[in-house]
Amino acid sequence: TLPFPMADEVLFEFLHMEMITYVYKSLGQDDQSRNNLSKESYGTNTAARDENRVTLTLEHGKCISVLEGMGFRVGQGLIERYTKDTPSFKDDLDVMKFMCKDFWTHLFRKQIDNLRTNHQGTYVLQDNRFRLLTQISGGKQYLEEAPKFLAYTCGLMRGALSNLGVTCAVTAEISVIPACKFQVVIQRT
Repeated sequence: TLPFPMADEVLFEFLHMEMITYVYKSLGQDDQSRNNLSKESYGTNTAARDENRVTLTLEHGKCISVLEGMGFRVGQGLIERYTKDTPSFKDDLDVMKFMCKDFWTHLFRKQIDNLRTNHQGTYVLQDNRFRLLTQISGGKQYLEEAPKFLAYTCGLMRGALSNLGVTCAVTAEISVIPACKFQVVIQRT
């Protein structure tokens, strides 16, 4: 790889940041509205503070869902393009290997660092330096803000897998920024 990111990589990172900002502002979940709600609840009774916390949590959940949905649609389109000339996959493990090597490389210019499975439909993909988290400082105070930076990618993966005939749930977990783990749980019918 080159020592400096290519222009299209930086543009994707900026676009990703702006998508997050747009979704949170359009759904009223930006920093200003959070500050206003916490100022309103300052000095009020516990029930009002709890109600404001619930409201913020619900709005945050809506934002995460919107970002995940955007990623889902993009993932569906991208996987069609990337698998156009690929022979069909023999099983779920084959699909996941493709996701870790080829799909991830197309998106982030590197392969997943580690793929683990329990051979019962659960896969854990680990990226030790996830590109969309590298802009965030490594302090523990940013861990609670980090999930919004992973929702789009969870959607990308779920959409791509969906188009490959794999129905699943994709979640992300962060213990130390910028490393993260994506857990794919395949839903058997």
